[in-house]
Amino acid sequence: MPVIKVTREKGADVALPLPDYETQGSAGADLRANLPAADRDTGWTLAPMGRVVVPTGLRVEIPQGVEMQIRPRSGLAAKHGVTLANAPGTIDSDYRGPLGVILINLGAEPFVIGHGDRIAQAVIAPVLQAEYQLVDALSDTLRGAGGFGSTGRG
Repeated sequence: MPVIKVTREKGADVALPLPDYETQGSAGADLRANLPAADRDTGWTLAPMGRVVVPTGLRVEIPQGVEMQIRPRSGLAAKHGVTLANAPGTIDSDYRGPLGVILINLGAEPFVIGHGDRIAQAVIAPVLQAEYQLVDALSDTLRGAGGFGSTGRG
């Protein structure tokens, strides 16, 4: 089991829990909005089609050979149209900066991001790096160059 080392940003609310798994079978650990002190009572309002980087108040150290994938929460997407603008986001093992979540409101109504709200989930996954090699031709397949929608509807 990989260990993700975590530190808190200066000014972060230390009362908020670290990322955690809601159930024993959860693949993703919940990330929470850790808003600036001046905004904690009111939250942030995200207008329809608006996007914002929501701070988690955390920095992480991820072991080499794994990544942290930042994924949307299905309940926010289904109920409010709130998702990630870059789903899934990737946190690389050599990144040590603030952990932010890029939310976008695809819904019809403004959405309030409350301090401490679960806004995304972090999934830890193995990473393989490949060597890219320039060649004169690629091998043939039955699909060939068929792209978007070429294997059927949708």
